[in-house]
Amino acid sequence: MPGNSQRPNRRNTSSKKGASKGTGGLNRRKLAGRGPTPKAEERTGHPAKRRATAAQRAATAKAGQPPKPRTAPGRRSAAAADAPELLVGRNPVSEALAAQIPATALYVALGIDADDRVKTSVKLAADRGLAILEISRAELDRMTGGVLHQGIGLQVPPYQYAELDDVFGKVRQQPAAGLLVALDGGVTDPRNLGAVIRSAGAFGAHGLVLPSRRSAGITATAWRTSAGAAARLPVARVTNLVRALKACQDEGFLVVGLDAVGELDLDDFAAGVDPVVVVVGSEGKGLSRLVSETCDMRISIPMATGAESLNASIAAAVTLAEVARQRRG
Repeated sequence: MPGNSQRPNRRNTSSKKGASKGTGGLNRRKLAGRGPTPKAEERTGHPAKRRATAAQRAATAKAGQPPKPRTAPGRRSAAAADAPELLVGRNPVSEALAAQIPATALYVALGIDADDRVKTSVKLAADRGLAILEISRAELDRMTGGVLHQGIGLQVPPYQYAELDDVFGKVRQQPAAGLLVALDGGVTDPRNLGAVIRSAGAFGAHGLVLPSRRSAGITATAWRTSAGAAARLPVARVTNLVRALKACQDEGFLVVGLDAVGELDLDDFAAGVDPVVVVVGSEGKGLSRLVSETCDMRISIPMATGAESLNASIAAAVTLAEVARQRRG
């Protein structure tokens, strides 16, 4: 019955208010705002930020300090387009120093086995007054992004491309007929580009013509693959390859394109003693339509039945070897 219940009365009759759950200051921080808008040089991804980063790296390189590592070996980001790179490997470094390529510092890992190539590199760097810095192998690994460096690296500034008119001027000074190599895009791997430059230098070419778009540039990886030939061979980078080839024709060059379905076999090509521009297309698509129409003739490399097409560097080497053979004869 009401009033006779044995259950205890659990109703809180106290008038004192208990503690309430707070926000931990979150509302106060919301009211405070985010502060002033950061400067353009401080915003991630802003062009001004990229320019400031590149300038800082260039200043660091002049001071003889190690550059920051790249995100991937052989490739450069847009922010580091004007920053120095590391040429690594005992043979490439010694050959580059012997060829007097521009350099700012030589990095040698502590405790490496100093063979004749390392000793020669150190001596050549010292004779040129370059900074010689001994660093740990771990630091050199970090700087090269994991590329096989053999304990030595040469810091080189960005490659200075030549103007096409300068290449023509060098050809005019040579007693032999001019020989140039042009790449019709598609060579996006700097190792392939370095191999083309190495073949061009080995078979007496006087220069290389590269399109500024859809083509690899002269990076540290291309330096290494070229085995020092990039220091002796001028490379012109042009915005319009068709216009550049027409300029070569005006200069007296015969423009010859490599094409799997060319109208002439390399065995029947007999104009190698004349001024020649060998145009190499991409491995998959070959020559582009406009470049193919600009060529004076298109030649193919005879191969065994069923054989796959050659890559750009090998096709260039085979053709240049035939031109050199004709010129020796």
